Order: sequence, then C-alpha cells, then structure tokens
Amino acid sequence: MIEEVKKTSIFFVISHLNFSSQLSSGLSFVTSQLTAPQPLQRLTWDWQGYTICYTVQGAGQPIVLIHGFGAAIGHWRNNIPVLAAAGYRVFALDLLGFGGSSKPAIAYSLELWQDLLKDFWAAHIGAPAVWIGNSIGALLSLMMAADYPDLVQRVVLINAAGGLNHRPEELNPPLRLVMGLFTQLVSSDWVGPFLFEQVRKKPRIRRTLRQVYRDHTAVTDELVDLIYEPSCDPGAQKVFASILTAPPGPSPAELLPRVPQPILVLWGDADPWTPITGSQIYRELAAAEPDRVQYTPIPGAGHCPHDECPNVVNRLVLNWLSAGNRG
Repeated sequence: MIEEVKKTSIFFVISHLNFSSQLSSGLSFVTSQLTAPQPLQRLTWDWQGYTICYTVQGAGQPIVLIHGFGAAIGHWRNNIPVLAAAGYRVFALDLLGFGGSSKPAIAYSLELWQDLLKDFWAAHIGAPAVWIGNSIGALLSLMMAADYPDLVQRVVLINAAGGLNHRPEELNPPLRLVMGLFTQLVSSDWVGPFLFEQVRKKPRIRRTLRQVYRDHTAVTDELVDLIYEPSCDPGAQKVFASILTAPPGPSPAELLPRVPQPILVLWGDADPWTPITGSQIYRELAAAEPDRVQYTPIPGAGHCPHDECPNVVNRLVLNWLSAGNRG
C-alpha cells in the first residue's frame, strides 16, 4: 500500500477501472447547503490566445482561490460570498483545460498553470494576495509563494497534493509497471478516448464523488452535472490525457524552505486520496514555527473540506486572517 496516496488523475482512472486499489484522483466540485448562494458571475480574459473563465466578488485585500484537478470556479461557491462579505476582494479562475476555460491540446504542467496565475495577477490584481488552494491548487499556491514572493502575502493549503502525478520512486515496482502501461494506453489515439468515456460517465462520477465527500448527502445530481458538463467540451479528452501523463512538478519538500510567508494548513482527516499521514511535513513545520505556520486537521472531512464543510473552513480561514491582520 502506498503510504501517501497523492491525488492524481492517473490513479483516479485506474481505481474506477479496477486496475488498482491504491489510487487517487482529485475530482472535486460544488457541494450543497441549506441555502444556495447566488450564482457566481462568469467573466472571461484572454491569455495567450486562450479564453480563461474567472469571477471576482467583494472589495478589500485580494484573495485568489485555486481549484484542484477536475474542479472549477463552482468549487468555491460556498466560500466566495462569505470571504467577500468579510471584507476581501475574492478572485477565482478556471485553470486552462478546466471548467469554462479553453481546452487546447497542449502539454499541461504545473509550470504552465503557474505562468497563467502570474499573468492573471498582473492583469487583474496587482497587490500581494492571500492564495488559497485545494489539492494541486494548494501546490500551485506554494509554487507562487516560493517563486514569486512579492505576489503572495499569505498561503492557505487545503489537503495539499504532493505532485501533479506520482513520481516513479514513490511507487512499488509492480505498480510502477502498471503506471507505465497505463500512460501508454491513455495517450493512445485508440484506447485513450475509450478510457475517457468510461471515466466521465455520470454513474462513475457519482461513485468517485462518494469517495471524495465523506458526507454523501453532498453528492447531488447538480454536483454530478457540474463535473460532467465540462467533460463534453471539445478537447476535454486530450486535456485529460495530457494531464495524466504530465510531470509531477516540484514537491512540497522542495518548495517549503523557500516560502517565508505565513501558512495555514487545513486537512480533512478522512481523505482517502491524500491521507492525513501525508501532512507530516506540515505538522513538523507548525511545531517548529508556530508563529508562522498553523496546522489544523478537520475531523470527518474528505479531500475537499472547503466544499464539504464550508462553514468550518470559512471560519478557520477568516479567524486566521483576522489574527494576522491584528498582528
């Protein structure tokens, strides 16, 4: 059994095709609440000839929200209004290849999305922001803090991924062989589209979400449709294949020594794909530097606590930001 199961789409596909039980994915999106918030305004921005979908709400210190694999702006619909009402100008965008953004057949990587985020900041924000990310969005937030510290005031990491995909040394030899074979299959013009069709079927999406969300009442028809619909866009299958075979990118262990900003780490302790055992590096950092790093597990929450229990996460984030502003 892999000790730290990272959220990657390769593991998502294999798990649902019964190739392995040691797998992970990051499809996460919107969860329901008793009172549904108003729909978010969708805006568009041209980046290098591609359309990027984003939203902005509120006024004040900027916050940037970065979703995980398979998600989009709607993943934050229960967070954006609350953060904005608390006195922040909240931005969220669909990364290239996801949601309402363009889905070109190009080589995807964390570095590509980092360039997108840097340019988005320059075009729309222009002041040090609080960067909040879930899964690969959290890893991207760490990358921004490490490589562009002037753009980042604080960082919130929610069930942070260790990489876009698994590194070979993180897999035992049999699973490494399976991964190599799967990479060839998903990249195939013949087999790749078939695998994608299997993964994006609504019943399979529903089963996946019931793994992501420990509260199964959050897995509604609306939620399934919100994930399914972008998969119908032209180019979605090529994006899927490109991301599944992309390099893992920098690890948190490489990035954290270069991140001087305050960090809040939130982790759903019932996450089956990025288990809380993988948060040890953050727990140790919080113990060594409690004035700079705060680590808070969220009991009973899965991979997307900001969406599964938004009231808890909103409170933790706002209290942390408020304490930092007073300091």
